[in-house]
Amino acid sequence: MMSKTIVTCALTGAQQGKETNPALPEQPDEIIHQGLEAWRAGAAILHLHARDAAGKATGDVEIFRRIVTGLRDAGCDAVLNLTTGGAVAGLGIDERLRVLSELQPEIASFSVGGGSMLGRFDATEGQWKGDRFVQLFRSNEELERVARLFKANGVRPELEVYHSGMLNNIAALHALGVLNEPLLVNIVMGIPGECLKPSVKNLLYVVEQLPAGAQWLVSAIGARNHFRMLGAVLAMGGHVRVGLEDNVYLNRGQLAASNGEIVTKAVHLIHELGAEPASPAETREILRLQT
Repeated sequence: MMSKTIVTCALTGAQQGKETNPALPEQPDEIIHQGLEAWRAGAAILHLHARDAAGKATGDVEIFRRIVTGLRDAGCDAVLNLTTGGAVAGLGIDERLRVLSELQPEIASFSVGGGSMLGRFDATEGQWKGDRFVQLFRSNEELERVARLFKANGVRPELEVYHSGMLNNIAALHALGVLNEPLLVNIVMGIPGECLKPSVKNLLYVVEQLPAGAQWLVSAIGARNHFRMLGAVLAMGGHVRVGLEDNVYLNRGQLAASNGEIVTKAVHLIHELGAEPASPAETREILRLQT
């Protein structure tokens, strides 16, 4: 069982929209449709954000509920991972956390840090692009409060790590006993700014710092990184995340037609490298999720 690879598909995210790829799903019916395609293609976990009628990120629980209900009514047994993110889109913490108590998903994302500076310097134009600071949490005490909220609602946190300093926060929360075992850690690489660069050396460093028994996956952001890191992840015993939230391309210069198409490619690569995707039932066993 432990040799199985869990495939997560991140369907839409909180930032880019159809201007980057017309296939990126925004409205609930689009997200449900593409979620079903991704599940049928081999994704055992679906990572879900919600958008409002204008396509902007929202923490509206009723929109999340509509997506969850639509997937379940269609027979989808994938593990659903609802976001508590959206700080990058300006959503407040209370709005982002409502899904925990009101929907109690099996998994929800939990960015375990104070925040990150984003942006890159464009040497051609001589200026910074996307330059901003995204605040996540204001204190260790607030991090602990949110971790306890996850635990009280029976929701497994997917611990989002953007840089190595966040590993200290995971270690502290783990020592406090507020994180259920096994830990589930998402190592996010490739976002311009204060984020890990996507390299095998950086990945090895982070994985070696994780508490014993932790399960981990990698979100390699951008077309140059998305599939390139997959081999290293599998060789090191990790799990895989793909999807239009992280990358809108299938191949160089070729926009993906759907999340299902991206998952199909990832599953093909996993098989070619001698691994086997986990089913939703196997995923629940690996992560010891409550049923």
